[in-house]
Amino acid sequence: MIHLQNLRKDYTVHRTTVTALKRIDLTIAKGEIFGVIGHSGAGKSTLIRCINLLERPTAGQVIVDGVDLTTLSPKGLQEARRHIGMIFQHFNLLSSQTVYENVAFPLRLAQQPQAAVDRKVRELLALVGLADQADKYPSQLSGGQKQRVGIARALANDPKVLLCDEATSALDPMTTQSILKLLADINKQLGLTIVLITHEMHVIREICDKVAVIDGGEIVELGPVADVFLKPQQYITREFVEQVREEFPASLLQEYAGPTADGSPRQVVQVTFVGDRTFQPVLFQVFEQLAVTFNILHGTIAHLKDVPYGRLVFELTGDAQALAQSLHVLRDKGLEVEVLA
Repeated sequence: MIHLQNLRKDYTVHRTTVTALKRIDLTIAKGEIFGVIGHSGAGKSTLIRCINLLERPTAGQVIVDGVDLTTLSPKGLQEARRHIGMIFQHFNLLSSQTVYENVAFPLRLAQQPQAAVDRKVRELLALVGLADQADKYPSQLSGGQKQRVGIARALANDPKVLLCDEATSALDPMTTQSILKLLADINKQLGLTIVLITHEMHVIREICDKVAVIDGGEIVELGPVADVFLKPQQYITREFVEQVREEFPASLLQEYAGPTADGSPRQVVQVTFVGDRTFQPVLFQVFEQLAVTFNILHGTIAHLKDVPYGRLVFELTGDAQALAQSLHVLRDKGLEVEVLA
């Protein structure tokens, strides 16, 4: 659906060239919710604005639905943009227009007949849960309601792609959750491809299928959310993951260093479960057959979009051979096993 090939974006600041994006190669599949995460100034807003050519790349190709947007005439680009909706962090609503007129605005620009405009606006307001707010003005709405108007407006021309530029950053946590659920529902109902940029890992974890981590204008890590979240390779990725992942306190590991009081060998082990295994009695099945005992120290269960995952930290005690065999059996079952102490 979206292919960015060798994308570069330069700016000239006080006669000095500043490169905001460099060597960006990215493919986003049809119907995917794709997240881009990075710190402020990393280039993520520039990247998303290059997809609809609000920022024209210095070099490279931007191919959306088989069309290279960088080759289009101004009129051709205007037509292509009708199929690419966009929502913004600060809503960008017309303050002097009602909710109805804000959603109708792109339809009127496209010179749709009034009957079609009215039908579409009513349909979209119902979709975003604002059917009873059509005659209100933006100043009368909450932040979450304003963003719902922005989403309805972005969907007015039946886009194939929806770009979300920090769409939840100005919202409180509960409202953020409701907007993310709405975006996920829209993705399922309409088969829409969504590109979402953020600096918050919980947003990525909640609804994205894949994620790209951007730093210094480059993609430094890329892959399915579960892979990137559970096995981060880069330091910056680990920073983002630590925003939302509950870890066993490292300070407590010292209490479990060395053998037990009676001299028995022991280890502190962390096991990661993904998918259906999260709710299966894997540990019981393994340890009931081995001469080891285990004591649970810490555990969490959460979801990466629709995929459940769990992390369990436990103390294993027994002779050295039995401990080694336990770890071998757990890994044989396809679990991620890490010895912490």
